[in-house]
Amino acid sequence: MISVIESQPAGSGIDLVKQVGEIFSPNGLLSRAKNFEYRPQQQQMAVAVARALEAKEHLVVEAGTGVGKSIGYLVPAILFAVANRKKAVVSTHTINLQEQLVEKDLPMLAKILPVKFSFTMLKGRQNYLCTRRLHKAMQQADSLFTSPEVEELQRIYEWSKRTEDGSLSDFDLEPDPKVWAQVCSERGICSPKICGYASEFGKQNGICFFQRARSRILSADVLVLNHTLLFTLLGGMDEEMDGGILFKNDFVIFDEAHNVERVASRHIGLSVSSGQLRFALQRLWNPRTEKGVLATLHRGAPVKLVAELFEATDKFFVELEEACEGLARDNVATRRQNSTESPPSTVVLRRTGRPTDGRTWTELRIRRPDLVRDNVTLPIQRLREAVSELIKSSEDTDTGQELMECNRRLSELREAVVVFLSQSADQHVYWVERTGKTQKNLALNAAPIDVAEYLRHRLFGADTSVVMTSATLGTRVGQASSLSQTKREIAKESETGATPVLRRDALDYFVRKVGAERAVQLQVGSPFDYERQMKLFVVNKMPDPREAGYHDALIHWIEHFVKMTHGKAFVLYTNFKLMQEIGERMQPWFDKLGIECLVQGTGTPRSTMLEKFKADVDSVLFGTDSFWQGVDVPGEALSNVIITRLPFAVPDHPLIEARIEAIEAHGGNSFNEFSLPEAILKFRQGVGRLIRAKTDSGIVVVLDNRVLTKRYGQLFLDALPQCPVEIV
Repeated sequence: MISVIESQPAGSGIDLVKQVGEIFSPNGLLSRAKNFEYRPQQQQMAVAVARALEAKEHLVVEAGTGVGKSIGYLVPAILFAVANRKKAVVSTHTINLQEQLVEKDLPMLAKILPVKFSFTMLKGRQNYLCTRRLHKAMQQADSLFTSPEVEELQRIYEWSKRTEDGSLSDFDLEPDPKVWAQVCSERGICSPKICGYASEFGKQNGICFFQRARSRILSADVLVLNHTLLFTLLGGMDEEMDGGILFKNDFVIFDEAHNVERVASRHIGLSVSSGQLRFALQRLWNPRTEKGVLATLHRGAPVKLVAELFEATDKFFVELEEACEGLARDNVATRRQNSTESPPSTVVLRRTGRPTDGRTWTELRIRRPDLVRDNVTLPIQRLREAVSELIKSSEDTDTGQELMECNRRLSELREAVVVFLSQSADQHVYWVERTGKTQKNLALNAAPIDVAEYLRHRLFGADTSVVMTSATLGTRVGQASSLSQTKREIAKESETGATPVLRRDALDYFVRKVGAERAVQLQVGSPFDYERQMKLFVVNKMPDPREAGYHDALIHWIEHFVKMTHGKAFVLYTNFKLMQEIGERMQPWFDKLGIECLVQGTGTPRSTMLEKFKADVDSVLFGTDSFWQGVDVPGEALSNVIITRLPFAVPDHPLIEARIEAIEAHGGNSFNEFSLPEAILKFRQGVGRLIRAKTDSGIVVVLDNRVLTKRYGQLFLDALPQCPVEIV
């Protein structure tokens, strides 16, 4: 992972901004790389990142598809990190991008850049095997595991002798979660003192895999991780880091930054499920198998407390579901009585979109404390006290540490239940969620209604730079969308030394919702020639979805435009039920045409659908939410994107409803301030699926005439790059 290059040393007095500008120039250092193509937008972005790092400023930069964002921020980040002995933390949303950075982009830069640097991927510690815990589990296997689980433990042991990095990704077939939980690295159990290089165990049995990874992490110049892990780590820190975000000397770059708010909301709130509680208890004692940590100690009293807590937990979640069903019934009855009334103040429910054993909701908002009687937190506390006594009397240090970790987890779960039932966290929204394939795992959730204040404080209030970038952050297209305009901006920048801020209002919505108001804002456009590569069709004669002829009109126009490209189309929906109905009605037509139509939600996994679509060039894919973004299909296979409806979000998730309420409560207009900009951003993402390379071409079809008939419609058209438009 480390490239050794004899060249100019880092920090030798070269001006970083000038150096980065030269590296990205037509004859610069990067021109030596394979497939390098001078892109002024990429150069402009890289210079802006360099300037922000040098000045300890924050930067929000929208860089259109094809700019080469990752190289645009990696080069200045690496040079700055090495020269200033800092750590570049790069956070992404998808695994695909993480793998691209670590397996392709960073190794390529290690060969080209005039500095030596190291990089690694940061995974959650529970992804790694702790060899000391494995060693102990092997000794206590009969007390901890059933016979099949002992065989699984043996498989993990055999794997441990040949694995490279000791992480879950190195398995061909991932292990049983229950067994893995007993041997993976955990806070409080796996530490440098007892598992690391200086430990007795390490000297005799080899270093724990996580401690090896930790050593690489601490010494790396560039760390790559995902948003979920970043916010999990950030939320678990007791105090703010001086001069950094996660480390004392770091700066953070968020790629795929349009997902930051959603991920942050989820991971700085709380969530406790029936499954989590059962898992935590079974680690101590499983009444069915009579296995667990307590089985190694042969103590009856704590075992009895665990059994009682299992019973109390089951009763608690049964009563919780009954209370939620009652709220849901009340809500439905109220809607039937008066369809014009808004939902009652007790609940908002989100329907699943498909029948699941009669369960009609997946998320249910809870507006009042003490929804059900608390019969679990006191038994949890009693169990924790009993376990604490065992820890004091334990003669085995390892077992004592296992018990301490069990107690810590029980404490976290207990606190989450207390906060949820009391609704004590200020400015949070609370809801119950059904999860799992059978919708039988109930989870209590709470999240801040507005994460901007938290991010403003923990990210943008830090004494270091934060950079956020994505292809879609603005509600309008940047002015520097053409090649000639971008060249003029760069020339102007060279003369004045200032970073151009393009259509500042275009990024205002994004920066407000992530608390980045103090950041420099920049849009650099795309190098693609949309005038030549893309054509937009808008259907003017579409009826309203509430009218009788809507389904027939939808089918007619989908057929019309699918014929135009002989398949090769994404048909994007905002309504799951409608998508399935249209898919079923159109199946004979697709069969007659000899085109396969792949419909989301009919049993085929999303990733498999996408691979089938890519392999069969003429196929058509019907998709909802997850196909509007993060999907990359370059080439002829995707030549047509049909948008059936403008993607206005239905306020069916408690978090969305609470945000709308908060805007209205402050005298704002929730449509203009939330619903409209969110819909425009998603619309841009959907259209962005089409042109992924300079050789791509195709059509975008909008089957929603509101872009022509409503006052806000022009805003959707303004959000797209300039291209030919035909109204039909």
